[in-house]
Amino acid sequence: MAYDTILYGLDGGIARLTLNRPGKLNAFNAAMHEEVAAALDLAVKDGARVLLLTGAGRGFCTGQDLSSLSEVEKQDPGHPLEHHYNPLMRKLAALPFPVLCAVNGVAAGAGANIALGADMVIAARSAKFIQSFVHVGLAPDTGGTWTLPRLAGQARAMGLMLTGEALDAEKAEAWGLIWKVVDDAVLMAEASALALKLVAAPTKSLGAIRRALRASWNNPLDQQLALERELQRQMGLTADYREGVTAFLEKRAPKFTGA
Repeated sequence: MAYDTILYGLDGGIARLTLNRPGKLNAFNAAMHEEVAAALDLAVKDGARVLLLTGAGRGFCTGQDLSSLSEVEKQDPGHPLEHHYNPLMRKLAALPFPVLCAVNGVAAGAGANIALGADMVIAARSAKFIQSFVHVGLAPDTGGTWTLPRLAGQARAMGLMLTGEALDAEKAEAWGLIWKVVDDAVLMAEASALALKLVAAPTKSLGAIRRALRASWNNPLDQQLALERELQRQMGLTADYREGVTAFLEKRAPKFTGA
């Protein structure tokens, strides 16, 4: 499939998806939403074992391209959420493999919340996360009001959203919003190395981990314990579990296949 707004390819189990509207700081328009959704479906169909998401040029994503709004979207700002951003976040959350985000430069508005919704985030030292909605008189969206207080706490989430101040990558790391900060020059090398590490891991186990951790944000203890039991039963039926146990007993490194 030919893409106009993204770059996509599958290599060695890594689905690499790059938002590719650098002249607009990778802001979303309707075409980008359609192409990202198609690429994610293709990644699942093709048996990807990790998604590596990043942006082309000097920024990750600045959210919605306000210059591309249709007349319907101008009249109803909830329309792009219902038809594009909310389905995107649900699709990302439902993937059967980890989502790794490499943030290069600014991540603002919906772009910030797409990044923070990933399972692991590596950011360039120059990166900034901005809850920019207040600057244009809108409320936060793309899951930000759900994700950010869980990652940063109510006080910090409220402050970031009420002021719209930029949060630099090093402080985002210190606050526990992201996994790691690296120098700009090595961002993609570090992200690729981590993606390779995740590809070599038992994919179904990784999927169970992300499902369990995300569910734990809302489940009471008893319900979470029951989910852990069911996931453990499912994992016990996988080929990778059998390989892991065999390798442990044979005192060798396991060779996981994702099965």
